[in-house]
Amino acid sequence: MTAHKPVVSEEAIATLEEYLRGDVLRPGDPAYDEAREVWNAMIDRRPGAIAHCAGPADVVSSVTVASEHDLLVSVYGGGHNIAGNAVCDDGLVIDLSRMRSIHVDPEAKVAHVEPGATLAEFDHEAQAFGLATPVGYNSTTGIAGLTLGGGFGWLSRTYGLTADNLRSAEVVTADGQFRRASESEHADLFWGLRGGGGNFGVVTSFEFDLHEVGPEVLCGPVVHALDDAEDVLTEYREVVADVPNEVSAWFVFRHAPPLPFLPEEWHGEKVLILALFYAGDAADGEAALRPVRDIGDPVADAVGPMRYAEWQGMFDPLLTPGARNYWKSHNFEEMTDGMITTFVEYAETIPTPLSEIAVAQLGGAINEVPTGATAYPHRDAAFLMNLHTRWEDPALDEQCIEWTRELYHAMTPHATGGVYVNFVPEDVGEERAAYRENYDRLAELKATYDPENLFRMNQNVAPAP
Repeated sequence: MTAHKPVVSEEAIATLEEYLRGDVLRPGDPAYDEAREVWNAMIDRRPGAIAHCAGPADVVSSVTVASEHDLLVSVYGGGHNIAGNAVCDDGLVIDLSRMRSIHVDPEAKVAHVEPGATLAEFDHEAQAFGLATPVGYNSTTGIAGLTLGGGFGWLSRTYGLTADNLRSAEVVTADGQFRRASESEHADLFWGLRGGGGNFGVVTSFEFDLHEVGPEVLCGPVVHALDDAEDVLTEYREVVADVPNEVSAWFVFRHAPPLPFLPEEWHGEKVLILALFYAGDAADGEAALRPVRDIGDPVADAVGPMRYAEWQGMFDPLLTPGARNYWKSHNFEEMTDGMITTFVEYAETIPTPLSEIAVAQLGGAINEVPTGATAYPHRDAAFLMNLHTRWEDPALDEQCIEWTRELYHAMTPHATGGVYVNFVPEDVGEERAAYRENYDRLAELKATYDPENLFRMNQNVAPAP
């Protein structure tokens, strides 16, 4: 395996400047510091050069130069990855953030999306035709990293993962070749792109299936007092076991934001929020969501009709860039009594008003896909926990990270042993948990398309010998 040199030479930069339609930034350039920023403020890396790609040809040139000069490479799509893998120290950042074109074919119900697009931009274009595909729940997220890691959101119990809705992808592999991957072309590569992260190349275009969604859907939060949380979740567990796939019922422990529907005396108090969504006709949703809304004695219930695109951005104010973030994640096959007790115990000690314990309801269409059908392996999970620990003062780093790891370890006995690759905060160490039984097949694929491990700024799969 080639050892990557840490510094981008003047020769490499000169070649990039000659062949790129976009521009190349180096340390000291006026736009350099802004270009190296990512969503997680804990990440402060200084690349040797940043190649702003204007199109696929620029990506081919950037990959070729990186390979020829043995450069460390990172790929910047939306810059939202919790581990900061969009940027690297001393190496070359292949920046796709200016490649944001989205083309929707409403007749074929297909969208072609470039890798710099955000979920908000994708939803904006698709919703003009009453269409959508399952994407994440924070609309500032980039479509590329989300899809390559699997991708789940409010539509996933109905229509599967983001990756399950991928029809094809155009990708530049480590040898600088431009390939189209689909079920009929480079099918092995297509398999790996759906959940294998950025291990196999730089995707320059995604082709997605679209579904009729909205523009108006039934959704909203139901807020409960923390004192009632154990009883609420015990009943919640029973109710959601029988809901149709169109229903998604997530829950969150956090300090209550100053929401307009919430009585002022609850602002800032620790609460349990049930976030509810129905993917079908709103009239049907009233009956489908009613059993969850009837649990306990909520402080507030704001479920009602809302534009789908508005709901997709509803939680953006809680996940703005510029804060320090540390996440830990688990998958679960069921919700046990011990889990509920532990959740409530740690909700009492949430370290900052910006932090939350979030649990998504999975299952449904996600788990109807066989484990080996795509690189994403977690088809057994009914729930996914993500500890969104956020703070602003660097002096709180140790306290916040320790709290997160303690809760993560406390929940480990209840978990599957798998972890969603997009929620891994460390640079290395959870590859086997992220890819599980698909890891060995991914390693063989890596040996085919990236034998020198050029693309290693990720939860990395080492090429098989």
